[in-house]
Amino acid sequence: MIPTSQIIVFVFLGLMVTALVFYLSAKSAESAYLLAFRKPAVVHFYPVKRTLPPYAGILLENEFRFYRELSDEHKAYFQHRVSTFMKRYKFIGRDGLDVTDEMKLKISATWVILTFGLRHYLTDLFNVVVLYPDVYRSAMAGSYNFAEFNVPAGAVVFSWRHFEAGLDFSANSVNLGLHEFSHVLHTGAMSKNFGAAGDMYADMYAKIIAYILVDENLIEIVNANYFRHYAYKNEREFVAVALEYFFETPEEFSQKLPVLYDMVATMVNYKKAA
Repeated sequence: MIPTSQIIVFVFLGLMVTALVFYLSAKSAESAYLLAFRKPAVVHFYPVKRTLPPYAGILLENEFRFYRELSDEHKAYFQHRVSTFMKRYKFIGRDGLDVTDEMKLKISATWVILTFGLRHYLTDLFNVVVLYPDVYRSAMAGSYNFAEFNVPAGAVVFSWRHFEAGLDFSANSVNLGLHEFSHVLHTGAMSKNFGAAGDMYADMYAKIIAYILVDENLIEIVNANYFRHYAYKNEREFVAVALEYFFETPEEFSQKLPVLYDMVATMVNYKKAA
């Protein structure tokens, strides 16, 4: 007769093997789906959704067109992600700046907008958001900055004045939050930090760079007189600026540069609802 302890061990090992087989099968199926349809099979699945207080919902409605145009179902997903982000990461003020809940909400919402098409929207690449009242001297860069992604310190840093000004994109065509967070997304996607959607980002990033390196395509983009000049500093800045414009002026983007717009949409797995 087999001892009970051995039976328990066999059952446990069997469950572990079954779980491993299921996991590998699911990963294989997801990869196949990604190849076939160019998007993750599942983006939003939350057994228990977190919610925000009423004032936060009102602020999101007033300050973020992206949120305002979502369906009620997707607004609930959005709020869950914002709440999760706010609880996951630390927010620290420098030079006497008191970080308010409203500041945390606006920063969190900006990240959620950028990653709303990704199932894996949280990352270990940073653990703190540091806010200065205005332009600050960066110890990493040795210069005065508006924002930076300090990889060794695991920190994303913003001048709050410039971050908030960027929320009114029409005023200066710069959304500092989307821009700097796009560098985080890029770093994570290239290092396999965002799952299947990150793989799609990396694949489309390569395709976008190949596309803009074709002279006739680059000439079309420049002649559209759409992106600000900073987009042409280098390849990573081009994509960061393109992501700003993708979320801030999607209609104009899709009209002026439809091929590039579709590539960016695929890269972040998001197309504005009709």
